[in-house]
Amino acid sequence: MEVNPNSQSNNSSVAPNALGNVQRPGEYLRQIRVNQKRELVDVANELNIPVKTLTALEQDDYKALPEATFIKGYYRTYAKFLNVDASNLIQRFDEIYANDTGLLPNHALNNSPIKIMGKLPGSNRDRNRKWLKRGLISLAVIVVLAALVAMAQNWSSSSVDDAEAEAETSNVEVISMDESAAVSGDQLKLEFNRPTSIHIVDSTGKVLATGRQANTLNLNGETPFQIRLDDATAVSLSLNNESISLSPYTVNGKAEFRLSR
Repeated sequence: MEVNPNSQSNNSSVAPNALGNVQRPGEYLRQIRVNQKRELVDVANELNIPVKTLTALEQDDYKALPEATFIKGYYRTYAKFLNVDASNLIQRFDEIYANDTGLLPNHALNNSPIKIMGKLPGSNRDRNRKWLKRGLISLAVIVVLAALVAMAQNWSSSSVDDAEAEAETSNVEVISMDESAAVSGDQLKLEFNRPTSIHIVDSTGKVLATGRQANTLNLNGETPFQIRLDDATAVSLSLNNESISLSPYTVNGKAEFRLSR
């Protein structure tokens, strides 16, 4: 018979019907598992979570676990596996986490397992060359657009509307993505409030998305991701459902950084 050092009553193998008023989340899940006659090793294999992590969860040993966001994710996964409602577990966890660790159980980036690893390496000369190239491209685009506008002014209003619609359509580049890949690894989600160019590569070197995009993207790959956003203010970014603030890593409206969990 397994014994949990956090349990106030080690003589009972019958799991409660609901989380008790003073019971801790890990202790409760352990009692449910024992009541269901499941071995810890079997659960670890089913959930693909290390045995030492599940042991720390069942013992409510938060100092041996990652940050609060990860712990909540483990609790939800474990509770779902045992067919237990996770809402009361998370609420109880929030109540006791600060007392156990002295940290706040929130989803702020400071306490998140997701961390920005800084800008991608590169010399000042490379950056200057890149900006010069972008400036020349922008100038060429402006010249072409000015010529198109001058030509459009000679057409009728209906022809102008058709030409503008066609120009807007042709201005959108195709996103190169591997749609046949299985959903695995880490999940990266991008939402756009206006079109902008992006380039995203995962740690295996696979290009997940590149080009001009205006629709929501759901990508899967292995962290760290190398991300370039030509207009960071046009993009909302989240990794594994964790919202990422881009403002601290944006220079002149553009963001280029490495993202890891």
